Amino acid sequence: MIAGSRSRVERLLAAVVAWFKSVGESLGHTWRRSLQLRVVVSTLTLSLIVITILGVVLTSQITDRLLDAKVNAAVEEMSRARNTVEAQLTGVSDSSTQAVRLQDAVRALSTGSSSSAGGAGTYNVALAMVGDGQQEVTAGPITEVPAELRRFVQQNQVSYQFATISDPDGYRGPALIIGSPSSEVPTLEVYLIFPLNNEQRSLSLMRGTMLIGGIVLLLLLAAITALVARQVVLPIRSAARIAGRFADGRLKERMLVRGEDDMARLAMSFNEMAESLSNQITQLEEFGNLQRRFTSDVSHELRTPLTTVRMAADLIHGSSDELDPALARSAELLVTELDRFEGLLNDLLEISRHDAGVAELQIESLDVRMCARAAVSTVRHLAKDAGCELVVDLPEEPLVAEVDPRRVERVLRNLLANAIDHSEGKPVLIRMRGDVDANAVAMVVRDQGVGLRPGEEKLVFNRFWRSDPSRMRRSGGTGLGLSISVEDANLHDGRLEAWGEPGVGASFRLTLPLVRGRKLGPSPLSLEPPKRRLAELPAGSVEAADELAEPADDALADPADPAATRAPADGLDGHAVVAGTVEADADAEPSARTSPPDADASESPDGEPGAERTSPKPAGESAGGSDDSALVDKEDINP
Repeated sequence: MIAGSRSRVERLLAAVVAWFKSVGESLGHTWRRSLQLRVVVSTLTLSLIVITILGVVLTSQITDRLLDAKVNAAVEEMSRARNTVEAQLTGVSDSSTQAVRLQDAVRALSTGSSSSAGGAGTYNVALAMVGDGQQEVTAGPITEVPAELRRFVQQNQVSYQFATISDPDGYRGPALIIGSPSSEVPTLEVYLIFPLNNEQRSLSLMRGTMLIGGIVLLLLLAAITALVARQVVLPIRSAARIAGRFADGRLKERMLVRGEDDMARLAMSFNEMAESLSNQITQLEEFGNLQRRFTSDVSHELRTPLTTVRMAADLIHGSSDELDPALARSAELLVTELDRFEGLLNDLLEISRHDAGVAELQIESLDVRMCARAAVSTVRHLAKDAGCELVVDLPEEPLVAEVDPRRVERVLRNLLANAIDHSEGKPVLIRMRGDVDANAVAMVVRDQGVGLRPGEEKLVFNRFWRSDPSRMRRSGGTGLGLSISVEDANLHDGRLEAWGEPGVGASFRLTLPLVRGRKLGPSPLSLEPPKRRLAELPAGSVEAADELAEPADDALADPADPAATRAPADGLDGHAVVAGTVEADADAEPSARTSPPDADASESPDGEPGAERTSPKPAGESAGGSDDSALVDKEDINP
């Protein structure tokens, strides 16, 4: 039962805490979003502080004035009372005792105080004197007189003190007690006790009036402030609403101008700004449409003469053996430049399709490793010319995703060609990983060349942008490859990101969803490479692939494994060495796919990836290796 009661109390407390938290969040949200509320609350807070200070000061001043007036009247009344007491005590016969004479004096003063109550008001009388035998004789409520006040009076000083008393009439509260010695009667002490009930009622009435007046004043200030703030905030809110509509593309929205005050000038300035922006946006849209039409029209119009020139150039190049060396070289250069010109036209057409919003994906569910292999095969001759190695690290298991293979291959091809151009002869890595939980497949291309300066990781995707205009493109690119690549990534609802550091290299990461329509999660691969560089490792060590990839990944060969040593690039008839994955012929026996280091292994375009490593072989000239081979095959190397 106790446990049940405790549980109910805890639930009740949790509900109360949740309610207060909800109310606090709601008030905080309203406070942050409402300028009018902040102005009203700030004004009321400052006004409350000022009114409180003024009330305290005024109350203190009025209280001091009332008490000063009370003290002055009490001093005057004390002079009359002392004279009356002295007359009473000196005018009676000696047969009366001192106690009787004091009582008669008290009655005489009490009667006088009731009949002659003036500015001092009514009072009670207390008398004390030293009688025969040094015994003190008193009359009246002498016990209400503080001992400290009596000490001052006994030292022949007229003194007063504020104290709390309880008189026989039932009054209990503050009072003014004034005492005076007698100059005619030795040892006589005269005390007048003035209750301050009238003054207390006056002060209470004054405080109540000031409190009610302050509350009314605060309410009036709140209403006035809210009205004034509303007049100021309404145009601002209108400007915010119209600016939001303007940002949504409704370029005809304008503010209503009323009067000639500051708000009217704000509205006019806003309308002028909106009109200027609208005109500029319209002009930019027209210029953009004109540029896109020009690009598309020129690209289409140039295809016909280009086709004619291409046919003539191919015809001449086909007969180059019959021409003299100078004409044959000219024909070869003509064909090369025509290839580049044709690639530029194709890129311009692709850009125009993206700009027009008509680019479409041809989605297929396939193993994305095929796209990586195709891209590597395409740029292998560029790696050979640049003298760099291609390090390929692909998953051992198929990685199926819903992508447009042509566009993904083009993105990887552009990234690899760009990395080779800037590699300065150092290895280039392409790495792929997938994460089913994150619905993501990531492909990273890294080089260790010139790198990127701060801020260039955004500019690198601009059209025709070049970090160093004097650098020659080995790939013969047009300057549109990365721009098209980022558009292709966006079509897939993916991301293409760049990182670079001068002297360290650059890294590009393409992240695509495995399943179309599902949210893309975090990338399985890191964009920034580890600190250690591949060039610092011993030549021919496959550990370099791990250093370019992730330090904790064991996808590549162990450097201690003798079968993991790669042959130098010049031993493959100029081919770039591709390490990290080995592909076996699809029609071979299972034993042939996992052959020992001295077994033959070749790549088939239709083959599946395996876990084999390249075997150590002597460098030499290739006897008949295919340009599409990605393996170091002992039969392709002359001893």
